Amino acid sequence: MSLVVKRDPGTAPVYELRVRHDSSVGLLLEIWQRPSPNSPQLREQLYIAGLKGRNLSLVEHRVLRQLAKAGIELGGLPLEQRITFTLDEDLALSLGLMFRALAPMRNRDNMRMVAEGIEAMGREEAAYWLGMAMHRKYPRRVLMALRFLLIDPKQKKRS
Repeated sequence: MSLVVKRDPGTAPVYELRVRHDSSVGLLLEIWQRPSPNSPQLREQLYIAGLKGRNLSLVEHRVLRQLAKAGIELGGLPLEQRITFTLDEDLALSLGLMFRALAPMRNRDNMRMVAEGIEAMGREEAAYWLGMAMHRKYPRRVLMALRFLLIDPKQKKRS
């Protein structure tokens, strides 16, 4: 039996999604944490992660599905204009971790496995990995370890 603890929205950190449709790179999504009374250590906005271009296009359907569940629709964005949405903590952690893990990757099959693994993570696990990736001396090592755990080398490649 698992215990699900919901945080009071008044005590949760404040996250935002910044969306821009650029003519040169296409869609650009970024996750930021805003200063709030619940995060007194922040004096200014903190960049969590971002994804754009080819890597975003490979997982865009997953991201859009998660955003739609949160009531955020990105259809019909004007070019060169930045739009900001407030995100709940769970979605911000999941998307932030996904963006950080996928940004340097190139192999489509591996990207799919990592995206599926991050989507399947619980809130605590995603928060752990994102915290490790943001606050360690060598964050690339942390992200490589996460990718290593999520990629199954024996899984058949899609034809």
